[in-house]
Amino acid sequence: MKETVAKPFLKWAGGKTQLIADIEKALPKNLLKDEFIYIEPFVGSGAVLFWMLNNFPNLKKAIINDINEDLINTYKVIATYPHKLIQVLELFQNEFYLLEDKIDEKKEYYYKKRTLYNTRKEDIITQAALFIFLNRTCFNGLYRVNKNNEFNVPMGSYKRPTICDKENIVAVSKALQNVEILCGDFELTLNYVTNNSLFYFDPPYKPLSETSSFNAYSKDEFNDKEQIRLRNFCHKLEKLGHKWLLSNSDVKGKDVNNNFFDDIYSKFSILRVKARRNINANPEKRGELTELLITNTNLTITI
Repeated sequence: MKETVAKPFLKWAGGKTQLIADIEKALPKNLLKDEFIYIEPFVGSGAVLFWMLNNFPNLKKAIINDINEDLINTYKVIATYPHKLIQVLELFQNEFYLLEDKIDEKKEYYYKKRTLYNTRKEDIITQAALFIFLNRTCFNGLYRVNKNNEFNVPMGSYKRPTICDKENIVAVSKALQNVEILCGDFELTLNYVTNNSLFYFDPPYKPLSETSSFNAYSKDEFNDKEQIRLRNFCHKLEKLGHKWLLSNSDVKGKDVNNNFFDDIYSKFSILRVKARRNINANPEKRGELTELLITNTNLTITI
């Protein structure tokens, strides 16, 4: 029987699965020939993390971080208590499926779970299960909180979503055994570098318009000031001799006069790659657009 390969256990707005081929082309090839440490300061759903763990045998260790405490708790629970988590998720899934054709009861069940999640109890396994349940059943897998740090995404319109992917949770748990899991500001990851370290940054994207902001990912907004602080951190890594790759929205693709990223990352390689985004509530506004891959590797390829 073929062993299950670990993949993201969450649906995630802006997940990077579709950009893996472009990311691969932009990686510093010389660094990957020897043992290296992979550091991802905004891990999100971990699409790039799991791809790196599955495909690079020279990856000696991975360090992941995120500001979202419940997300990081879920990673830690999967790493340490996968089977206990599966038990709770199977219960949630069975209860939810029993309400398949009872729309009002189904909504009531969802919103009760959302309220329970927002109380943020000390039971880390139940909290992780609630995090995954809400992710699999809410609108578009979106994660959004209000100023009180309360998850406020409405229920999605799924009949029988996969709430408990038992095989993948076990595979993810196995993959995370060589991963150090942190929770805090992205700059703290600098404490974990070695001589051969590769950073991949996937921060909350700069909105393409005032109405397209999905970066209320934590109660503190990741605004332009934060984007510039991240750029300064990348400059620091460059001076220290570390390689990095960063993703962000292509605001210039929306407005040709918007040179925000072209200006602040002018000393580095900026690539525009095609992506598809399906998170807009208006289907006519979904579709193909360009995103940025920015790196301090001198690229001789064209993506």
